[in-house]
Amino acid sequence: MPRRCRWARGEPEIAYHDREWGVPLRSDRRLFELLILEGAQAGLSWSTVLRRRSGYRRAFAGFDPTRVSRFKPAAVERLLRDPGIIRHRGKIESAVTNARAFLAVQREHGAFAAYLWGFVGGRPIQRRRRAPRQVPAETAVSRDLSRDLRRRGFTFTGPTICYALMQAAGLVNDHVTSCFRHAQVSRLARQPGGGREAKRKSLLRLARRRT
Repeated sequence: MPRRCRWARGEPEIAYHDREWGVPLRSDRRLFELLILEGAQAGLSWSTVLRRRSGYRRAFAGFDPTRVSRFKPAAVERLLRDPGIIRHRGKIESAVTNARAFLAVQREHGAFAAYLWGFVGGRPIQRRRRAPRQVPAETAVSRDLSRDLRRRGFTFTGPTICYALMQAAGLVNDHVTSCFRHAQVSRLARQPGGGREAKRKSLLRLARRRT
């Protein structure tokens, strides 16, 4: 059995860790999905959010920021009764607010990905942490990102949430060195295009590993 980061202890964390976490993402829709899910996680475990991921996808229009930005108060009230998501008014309203701010960033920068990746110079930060205790909850970069997002009207984007977003979207490789994914994600980060093609190749490798 391959060695993993300690937080990936059961389904669905293992599947998410092995296939997605840390793979460089440059798709705006995928980044918007992570923005919603990381905000929803605040105060909860990641597994709680992952188990509701399909519910979030359905409830938030396939993570289409344009459609979510048009949600009216009646839609928020409906979502507060939806058992498929975390029924927290602040987090639901934040998703709508953030969708509008997300679109404004797209208009300014051409893509949210271009804006986000600018905080790391366009290339993933490669870490070589040996133990989970060495992985910080936030960094100077995540604090800068949080400050700028808040200035732009985003909510539920504190430094810790921003660092979790950076880890998930591959802006930083925080797999510990003993994890089998550390080297794989490091190689993916060096490939042109990083995101979708890198994830496809990663899934192919995992499929071969299981056969």
